[in-house]
Amino acid sequence: MKPGIHPAYGPVVFRDRAADVAFLTRSTATSDKTIAWEDGRTYPVIDVEISSASHPFYTGTSRVMDTAGRVERFERRYGTRGAR
Repeated sequence: MKPGIHPAYGPVVFRDRAADVAFLTRSTATSDKTIAWEDGRTYPVIDVEISSASHPFYTGTSRVMDTAGRVERFERRYGTRGAR
């Protein structure tokens, strides 16, 4: 490997907001936010929307979406289907 052309590779905490789970790993990703980890050290933290802790494929569960409420909200906003 050529020196000086690769990004820094170090410990980073990825925090899954949907499952309220955080895990420490190594990555080239960086962040200005930091978090105090269980070992007492401070690491950069990156918030993610979905990870293996919350993805239905890995958990084996599916989330129930409020489709009726979404449809009603759409119809209130844009009118009913047949009205022109």
